[in-house]
Amino acid sequence: MLNRFHLAIPVNDLNKTVKFYVNNLGCSLGRYCDKWCDLNFFGHQVTLHLKPDEVKEISKNQVENCQVPVRHFGIILDMNNWHNLKNKLINKQIDFIVKPQTRFKGTVGEQAIMFFYDPSFNALEFKAFDKDEMIFRAN
Repeated sequence: MLNRFHLAIPVNDLNKTVKFYVNNLGCSLGRYCDKWCDLNFFGHQVTLHLKPDEVKEISKNQVENCQVPVRHFGIILDMNNWHNLKNKLINKQIDFIVKPQTRFKGTVGEQAIMFFYDPSFNALEFKAFDKDEMIFRAN
C-alpha cells in the first residue's frame, strides 16, 4: 500500500466546495454527510468540515516575485498534467492568486506553479518540475 496524506480543512459551504473540487479538479466524493465529507484528492484523502467560523483570510509571504498564501496545500504534477490542469482552470475562468508561471528560472528549484482559492478560501498550489529529482534537491 502506498503512503497517502490526510488533510482536514474547514469550509463555509460544503456543497459549493465539494462541487468545486469535483468539477474543477476531478476529485471523487467519498463518505458524505451534512457536516463533513471525504474527497479523493489525487489519491490522497482530504476531508472538508463545515465550520464557517474557522474560515479565515490567509496571510501571504513574498517568494521570489509572488505573494503566496502561507497556509496552502496541493499536488506536484508531471509537467503535461500541470499544463492540462492549467488550461482547464483558465477555461473555467478560475481566479488565480498567483497566475500560472515558472519561478526560480535557471536554478535547481525551477518549477511551474499556480495558486488559487477554493470557494472557502483554502489556498491550493499546483506545481510541476521538469525532473522529479529536482523536487527535494538543495541548491
